[in-house]
Amino acid sequence: ARAHGLGDICLGAADSDHIFLHHLARCSNMLSRFRAPLARAAAAAPRLARTVTTASVGGYEVFDHSYDAVVIGAGGAGLRAAAGLVGHGLKTACITKVFPTRSHTVAAQGGINGALANMTEDDWRWHAYDTVKGADWLGDQDAIQHMCRLAPEVILELESFGLPFSRTPEGKIYQRAFGGQSLKFGKGGQAYRCAAAADRTGHAILHTLYGMALKFDCLFFVEYFALDLIMSPDGRCLGCIAICMEDGSIHRFGAHSTVIATGGFGRAYQSCTSAHTCTGDGGAMVSRAGLPMQDLEFVQFHPTGIFPAGCLLTEGCRGEGGILRNSEGEPFMARYAPTAKDLASRDVVSRAMTVEIREGRGVGPNKDHIYLHLDHLPPETLAERLPGISETAKIFAGVDVTKEPAPVLPTVHYNMGGIPTNWKTQVLKGECNTIVPGLLAAGEASCASVHGANRLGANSLLDLVVFGRQAADTTAELIKPNSPPVKLPANAGEASIARMDKMRNSQGPIPTAELRRELQVSMQKYAPVYRNGEDLAKGKGIIADIMKKYKDVGIKDRSMVWNTDLIETLELENLINQAAQEMYGAEARKESRGAHAHENFPDRDDVNWMKHTLSYLDKPHVEDAKVTLKYRQVIDQPLDKEMHHVPPAKRVY
Repeated sequence: ARAHGLGDICLGAADSDHIFLHHLARCSNMLSRFRAPLARAAAAAPRLARTVTTASVGGYEVFDHSYDAVVIGAGGAGLRAAAGLVGHGLKTACITKVFPTRSHTVAAQGGINGALANMTEDDWRWHAYDTVKGADWLGDQDAIQHMCRLAPEVILELESFGLPFSRTPEGKIYQRAFGGQSLKFGKGGQAYRCAAAADRTGHAILHTLYGMALKFDCLFFVEYFALDLIMSPDGRCLGCIAICMEDGSIHRFGAHSTVIATGGFGRAYQSCTSAHTCTGDGGAMVSRAGLPMQDLEFVQFHPTGIFPAGCLLTEGCRGEGGILRNSEGEPFMARYAPTAKDLASRDVVSRAMTVEIREGRGVGPNKDHIYLHLDHLPPETLAERLPGISETAKIFAGVDVTKEPAPVLPTVHYNMGGIPTNWKTQVLKGECNTIVPGLLAAGEASCASVHGANRLGANSLLDLVVFGRQAADTTAELIKPNSPPVKLPANAGEASIARMDKMRNSQGPIPTAELRRELQVSMQKYAPVYRNGEDLAKGKGIIADIMKKYKDVGIKDRSMVWNTDLIETLELENLINQAAQEMYGAEARKESRGAHAHENFPDRDDVNWMKHTLSYLDKPHVEDAKVTLKYRQVIDQPLDKEMHHVPPAKRVY
């Protein structure tokens, strides 16, 4: 039941019976014989503590809600934050544009890293070393220490929540090998650190966390599209404004703490593993508020997207023994990573595959992809450990992985960059690390920065759970349950409503889909696995033109009810906002580091470029804006003496 549909009330944990009565009373025209007793019961119910009020802003009726905390996004990070917040006793709303269990976390396959030591000896410090090395020394070592140290605890916590992990014969949580993971600070061979629920770990985590959020009575606003943050004149975040896609109503959410957990912007590319909902909404909202984004030039290409569909085949395929081979049948990764081979870091494997194809050793009629062999593995292993992969390969490539190889190609998979935060998930204003009061971010939307220039496989689900939980804990330190409501200015969100109204009535000559395709093709062509100065400069010019073209977009649907034409147009602005900052940041970075492989500058340059890119738009909306760049220093010292500083070294696998 939506809060605005229940009149002048808002849901509270102790009042579910009263809410039920209110709702039934509203629906009692269908149950005429119950109308009178239900109406009497609803009228007799005590008035609930939280109210929904209405106001008129920009010619639209707006519903105002008040909460202790609001979470935007209901993927792994958003649900863990929401569950943690309500667990701390805070009145919490979770706003999501899709039903929570349809969030893109559901597509995560391989697992979640943590030094549980269920398969071999292990230590969280070894995990932290691998993460710093995988990040190519652009990761902040305080945040990396925090994440890796907490990893075993949060995995066991998920188990206690009921997550159905795969098991060893002894009944322990099963852990598989994954790329870039080692023992004894890179000297002890392959680590088995990736805790897995078959090859559907994200699915298991999402459903488990959704259940936990519901257990404590978090209120979900499902299929609500967040338009913008509401900021006070002194720079404090007061909440957000959103549109209910179902009926077109507009809602302002006032909150002492706003957590952004909206995911990445993979859909800026033509071929990606991301859901169509991954449009960088949270990052664009932050940009429009005049705040920076960090390290957007670092985009991970997953080595094994199904060719040509782009759907993901997990790194767990190679963790279970899968092998990449070229047209000559050669397991070529031994030439590029003699020790780790197919389990080298993702950027290393993606570049090796690209080189093989460039040098004429690709497979298929056009020699434009690579084969992933699983056909040498026992069918029962595939059925037990990789059931989803077997099904995906059959549907999207038409191959039976027990008998033939799967065609794969590096595909855009993850954004290392995002909204800059400290290790406590508090959003930062810029180079001086000043905190934005009332605003936090977690998950792929944020940049803590634990992934630096390249994320290790299975560190993303860990990132979601650790920093989703941390966002709740940080909020609980600052906000007391049932705090007085945030007072929103009378005209709060007026500019956002005017912008939405302008786009709803736009009559330009360019369809949304046409401009979106131009953006995606341009990003795929000019910011690929291997980049060069000429392409990046050209890409900058093309993206600048696309930004200006946005003013000429036109839509056909003028309604407010389920206007997907309008929502996709607003999402397109968010994509352009993020993609422009990526392209400008990439063109400016004159080195190769992690996922940013620059052919004109093939070496890492720690003297000049061991720093985070901060990118800004100088105007709120893309058609008027220019991208400006600043930089902030990497935090190269850990939180405390439990972990030693990891000094820069040559990155080899």
